[in-house]
Amino acid sequence: MFVGHYAAALAARAAEPRAPLWSYVVACQLVDIGWGGLIMTGAERFSVNPDLPGSALELYHMPWTHSLPAAIAWSVGGALLARGLLKTPWRAAFVVGLVVFSHWLLDFLVHRPDLELWFGGDKVGLAWWNYPVPEATLEMGLLAAAGALWAWKRAKEGLSAWPAAVFLLVLTAVQVIGQTTPAGDDPIQTGVMAIGSYLAIAAIAWLVERRAAPVR
Repeated sequence: MFVGHYAAALAARAAEPRAPLWSYVVACQLVDIGWGGLIMTGAERFSVNPDLPGSALELYHMPWTHSLPAAIAWSVGGALLARGLLKTPWRAAFVVGLVVFSHWLLDFLVHRPDLELWFGGDKVGLAWWNYPVPEATLEMGLLAAAGALWAWKRAKEGLSAWPAAVFLLVLTAVQVIGQTTPAGDDPIQTGVMAIGSYLAIAAIAWLVERRAAPVR
C-alpha cells in the first residue's frame, strides 16, 4: 500500500486540526521512512521478484520497522515527537501516534505474510497485493473517502478547495507512477527514492496549508 496510507493522514487532519497536515503526512509514512533508512544500512533487507503480482517486493527481513512491537514503538515515538517538538496538545499528539500505527494496520491488509507479530515470531499479512485490481480499488477508495472528509472540513473552515484538490491529484499521480515503474533491487537507490518521495509529499502538504486562504 502506498497512497492509501495518506487516507489516515487526511482523516486525522479533519478530525483533529490542532496538528498540521504535514505532521500527519509524515506520520502515516514514518514507518516506511525508517525502512528506507534501514535498508540502506543493511539492518533490514528486501529483494525483487518481478513475477509477483501487485508489488514485486519480497520484504523478508524488516523487524525494526514492520513488526508489531516496532510499529507500536514508532507510534509512541511519533506521538512524543509531536508533543515535544510541535507543542501539540496531548490529544493531537495521540492522534499523530494513531496515524503512525495505521501504517501497520493498512499494511496488514495488503502485504504478503511478512509482518512479524513479535521479533522473530510468526508473520502475517492478508496479501491483497496478489489481487492488484481490488488492492488498487481499496487504496483509491480510502483516499477518496478521506479526501472528501478533509475537503468538507476545509469548507466548514472557510478555506479554498483548490489546494486540497491539487494535493489529491498529486497523490493520484504518485500512485500511477508507482504502479507503472518497475521496482529496483538496489537498497541505496530504493531507500533514497522512498525517503525523498515521502518528504516531498510532506513538503507539498505544508505548502497546501501555508497557502490556504479563507473563501470570501
